[in-house]
Amino acid sequence: MVEKPSRKYSEKRPRKGHYVLKVLLLIVVVLLGGTSLFASKTYLDTRHAINKTYHGKPNRKADKRIKERDNLSILILGIDTGEEGRIDRGNSDTMIVATLNPNKKKMQMVSIPRDTAAQIMGANEFKMTKINSAYNLGGSEMAKDSVASLLNIPVNYYLTLDMKGLEKVVDAVGGVDVDVPFTFTSEATGGQTFYEGKRHLDGNMALAYARMRHEDPEGDYGRQKRQQQVIKAILSKAMSFTGVQHLSDLLNSLSESMATDISFDNMVGLFNNYRSAADKISSDSLKGQTAWIQTPDYDFPLSFQVVSDEELQRISDLLRDELGLEKETISNAETKENALNPEFKFGVDYDQNYVIQDLN
Repeated sequence: MVEKPSRKYSEKRPRKGHYVLKVLLLIVVVLLGGTSLFASKTYLDTRHAINKTYHGKPNRKADKRIKERDNLSILILGIDTGEEGRIDRGNSDTMIVATLNPNKKKMQMVSIPRDTAAQIMGANEFKMTKINSAYNLGGSEMAKDSVASLLNIPVNYYLTLDMKGLEKVVDAVGGVDVDVPFTFTSEATGGQTFYEGKRHLDGNMALAYARMRHEDPEGDYGRQKRQQQVIKAILSKAMSFTGVQHLSDLLNSLSESMATDISFDNMVGLFNNYRSAADKISSDSLKGQTAWIQTPDYDFPLSFQVVSDEELQRISDLLRDELGLEKETISNAETKENALNPEFKFGVDYDQNYVIQDLN
């Protein structure tokens, strides 16, 4: 029986917010924004700004899949880097898979809890730990590969940001409108109070709204819902955004906080071919069960989210369907570890022990 940590270890440190909200404006304005963007001087300014964020392969030719309007997936990472504006270290506290289906005119978003137990793909040896550490260990490509393995889907692109640009993004679209589910004061983010009902939030308040976790009865899952809620609000606002001429200034201000393997040519292709994907936006979350797991990196057990085979299959089926792929029975390190823990009961509402074994 693994002993649970003392209270000093089980309490969570307040974390700074840095979520996907800021990345979506880039997607939205380029995919859905002003119709004359690429026919003006802004074209050159925007190319320069986006090129500064490009961290992909040297070959920047337009992706054939984008030209042919294939269904695509993008991994959106919100990085725990603090205030320094770095995008080269830290854990990805926000992980969202977004699929774009231009034929269905639909975008599907699925949040992955940061504490999900997952195999880190590309590590020198078998390593199963919290999936949000993949970025810290091997950057955006390792995070992309690890999510692809966890859900048995192709992940075509990534967008990675720290928190610095969030307020600028929300303020750039004139704030966002959200429906606050209950009244709360977000103590860990500065003591902001949010009242139940429809509210208009500026950048500072939107950041706090997305960051809050401890006051939410659903914990991190409630936070994921609010993150996706604000994303949808940004999308809705950006659809009617008239300040496209300021896009290059915005992108330049975000360039130190953002990295992506979507080249400028592919951004243009997304703009031309995928704008309709935001006509309908659906949300979901991968849901796990709390377990205390001892790992080699710490001398005390940590709290993880362990996902059942059934839940992994549900989300895999959902995303594969959105990508136009046949369903496949999921079989990976996570399902193998589940099989090695037959006494672990999913769906039980109290913390349980779970043992990760080296599968090599």
